[in-house]
Amino acid sequence: MLSNLVSQLKQAGQSDKLDEVLAEVPRVREDAGYPPLVTPSSQIVGTQAVLNVIGGERYKMVSKEFKGVVRGEYGSCPAPISDEFRKKIIGDEEPITCRPADKLAPELDSLREKCAQYIEQDEDVLSYALFEQVALKFFEYRKNRKYGIDANSDAASGVHTV
Repeated sequence: MLSNLVSQLKQAGQSDKLDEVLAEVPRVREDAGYPPLVTPSSQIVGTQAVLNVIGGERYKMVSKEFKGVVRGEYGSCPAPISDEFRKKIIGDEEPITCRPADKLAPELDSLREKCAQYIEQDEDVLSYALFEQVALKFFEYRKNRKYGIDANSDAASGVHTV
């Protein structure tokens, strides 16, 4: 977290304000309901502290990620967030009061359909879901190797072999 704060201040040409930012971090954390200082929330709180200091006014500039913390996208925080503060940060947007993942639509079946022609094992669907472009190149490479198609054009597939 500290190295990110230093880097952000350096980029803004305000490296001399590190002590102010370090003093601002606990205030931001308190306002946001004491999110734990672990990644990613530590980076989000730290970035907001930097924005508060370099902006010259608390919450004049608010990062999208900080709005997400206040909205509840990262789950609930240990302490309640005041309604007044929440309104200042997210306006009239509805806060998330349930488990955030419950708002995600199921997509495994549709992903399975999209990559059906390539599936040789269950992990292929996960590879496609997480790394679509890379997975498709790999699936093509694997198919070509399996059937001896274009065996000499590994470079064309984008997959590098050693």
